[in-house]
Amino acid sequence: MTSHTGARALDPLEIRVSGGLVRGVSERGIRAWRGIPYAAAPVGPLRFRAPAAAPPWPGVRDATEFGPVATQSHKGQFLGAHPRIPQSEDCLALNVIAPDAPIDDGALRPVMVFVHGGAYSVGSSRENPRQGEGLVRRAGILYVSMNYRLGALGYLDFSRYSTPERPFESNLGLRDQVAALAWVRANIRAFGGDPDAVTLFGESAGGNAVTTLMTVPAAAGLFQRAIAQSAPPNAVYPPALTAEWAATFVRILAEQAPAAPASPTAGAGHQAEPPVSSGLTDAEAVRLLLDADPARLAQATTTLTVRSPDQYPGTIPLCPVIDGDFLPERPLDAFRDGRAHRIPLLIGTNQREGSLFSGRIDILASTPPRMRAVFANTKKKAKKALKAQYPGIPAARAALDFGGDYSFWYPSVKVGERHSRYAPVYFYRFDAAPRLLRRMGLDATHGLELFPLFDRLDGWFGRGMTVLGGRREFKAIGARMQGWWLGFAGTGVPDAAWPPYTEADRLTLVIDSRDRIEADPQAERRVAWGKFVPHV
Repeated sequence: MTSHTGARALDPLEIRVSGGLVRGVSERGIRAWRGIPYAAAPVGPLRFRAPAAAPPWPGVRDATEFGPVATQSHKGQFLGAHPRIPQSEDCLALNVIAPDAPIDDGALRPVMVFVHGGAYSVGSSRENPRQGEGLVRRAGILYVSMNYRLGALGYLDFSRYSTPERPFESNLGLRDQVAALAWVRANIRAFGGDPDAVTLFGESAGGNAVTTLMTVPAAAGLFQRAIAQSAPPNAVYPPALTAEWAATFVRILAEQAPAAPASPTAGAGHQAEPPVSSGLTDAEAVRLLLDADPARLAQATTTLTVRSPDQYPGTIPLCPVIDGDFLPERPLDAFRDGRAHRIPLLIGTNQREGSLFSGRIDILASTPPRMRAVFANTKKKAKKALKAQYPGIPAARAALDFGGDYSFWYPSVKVGERHSRYAPVYFYRFDAAPRLLRRMGLDATHGLELFPLFDRLDGWFGRGMTVLGGRREFKAIGARMQGWWLGFAGTGVPDAAWPPYTEADRLTLVIDSRDRIEADPQAERRVAWGKFVPHV
């Protein structure tokens, strides 16, 4: 990917960054630089280590193509990257999109940095190759997207196996995101971006990254505004639990090793495990983790995540860990006590987040056994009051709404109300849905708002879901959303007509065919959740 050149005339597509010169491409009214390494390849001795600085390269690096995506299973629990798309542990790269027009008077442009979702298991910055271009063309901002380590390589906590001779750091995917933001801080001015006007935004797991990074000390000053779309903010767990998941993963990996006999305890219910229950010593477990092919790690990750919803109801094993160092405390506690970065926050969820999570991706607390586990330590009166908010529960529709609210909506409300004590907050709820999705019972489900926001209605899926109507309406909604997101990125205020969210009135923008402001939508449900899970 590197070509060697001598002295040359100034080329607007050639930019000097931390590692050397990169050359991008001009196309369709934008300029793009892709596959720029922001950290060293986390391979060999750097596997399971915090990201290290990217080594410099000679000459001019070709930055016209996306880099490899993080290792993931194509047909795991979630649909991952197509087999034809290159995958590698060497995935720590980012992409920059800028307007093709020159900058007037040297003015710097706002920067929007997007963190992709995918349950920390799948996804990449090239999943929708044109994503972000509409935002750049409309408002002249810079759009940055990144890859970060996924699955066992990025979101399982193997620090229990760490030794001075072979350290294992925690929160690797989260550390990757901080490294990418630090790269933006150091280099974005060369592309015409303002390092003091960076908005971090993400959806689903990417939304969790946003709310978590707002409480990571090392991320202080690296972004000045934040947007969290459909985040599960409380999907961050203490080290005792993440160590148990690590031990379970090692056992699964040993069981799936070539020629290894199957364990008779595979699939057993949730119980505390010894460090490695497959008969391996810690040293043997370390060797297994370091020697395993990335594809085997991804396969074992799928086994863990498929089993976990029933063994550990209401949790997600691929997650940040409260390690007391990089992530000192539970983010919701940091928001409560004012220790989160005091920056403007735009946050919200979709009306029926949980309706998507059935079949293979049935991961929420939405089955009777899982709900019983969630209810186990709840007072009878609080349990009864909350069940009344979901008529028909445990029938599928009500159960999925319960699970979606437990993971996404109610924790997002708590983040919004707590952060509003210290910084401006703007809250939304996305209610719009095409007729076909309503007929299918999905309604305004998880991830749907990405289609209008990122101009994805012209793709095959966007056209398919609007085949019974709603296409024009969704495009109009997308235009309004883009205006709000871009306004927020530019000034910290999405729109003069969108009031801030406070505990006193809880004013919320409901995004639909006709937008409206509601005070404390679903107030009774919110109060019932507060009595049910006061710890959240």
